[in-house]
This record gives sequence, structure tokens and C-alpha cells, in this order.
Amino acid sequence: MDLFLLRHGIAVDRETPGFEDDSLRPLTPKGAARIHRIAQVAKRLRLKFDLILASPYLRTQQTAHMIASFYGIEEKLRLTENLIPEASPAALIGEIHETYGDALSVLLVGHEPYLSTLAGMLLAGDEKVALTFKKGGLCKFSVEELHYGRCATLEWLMTPKQMLNLD
Repeated sequence: MDLFLLRHGIAVDRETPGFEDDSLRPLTPKGAARIHRIAQVAKRLRLKFDLILASPYLRTQQTAHMIASFYGIEEKLRLTENLIPEASPAALIGEIHETYGDALSVLLVGHEPYLSTLAGMLLAGDEKVALTFKKGGLCKFSVEELHYGRCATLEWLMTPKQMLNLD
């Protein structure tokens, strides 16, 4: 399986009046524009996704929808509580096994530090392994058999700046 992790784009600041509920913070115009350009680069790199799973938080929904829309695969987009910031990576892995076991290429759209925790577990079996996902950062793992623990190889990790320089 190819497993991609994408952090949502730049969102409205937490301190912005009217957005006290963290789950309702939208992408900024700059964040949306960057995600659109990142989608273009991803397609040029010939990345393919059988499934897109995203946190139900607004900014991740918007990020995932932009990718799905750009690829014309809106029907492959699913929201899951197992990608919210407080969720358990073990529960997410269980959901992928139980519900989407036949997917060969999965894009997970989520938050920090959740994505770093998941990446550490997949790479080294240790949630404390440090990877930094900038907003709009994307990485690719190769996974023989997905399970909670060391099971993946990091193929690449790109910052948004690196991706946008490929444009």
C-alpha cells in the first residue's frame, strides 16, 4: 500500500473572533491557493489515490475536498473521527483494515501533532519519533502490511515550499 499523509492548509488563526470552536476554522485564501497548487504538483508527480480519509474539522475537509475535486475523485473522499487531533492512530489503522482493506493508495488528511505521532509509529513503532509536517506538507510511505507499530518505509517527505518549487 502507498500511504500518503497531508497536513491541512493554512487556516484562520485560533484567536480570530468567531472561530473559538477549533473544528470550525476554515482555510485562509492563501491556504486554499497553496493547497490548489499542491494538488496540481501531486497530479504532475502522478500520485494516485484510491481513497482519501480526512478529519471532519472544516480546514481538513476543505483541504481534502480540493484534492479530491482536482483529481475528480470526490466519491472516494470519506471523513473520519479517527483523524481528529485527539484520536488514536491505532483506531485509524483498524478502520482502514476493517472498512478500506482493498485500497492500494490512501491519502490521510489531518493535523499536527497527530500526523507526526502516526508517522513515528509506522516508521519506528514509537510515537515520539520526531517528524515535522508544515501546513500543506506531504509524505509518502510504502507499507507491506498495515498495522499499529513499525510497518512502513518513508519514501519521501516534502514541505509545501519544496512542492511549490516543483510547480
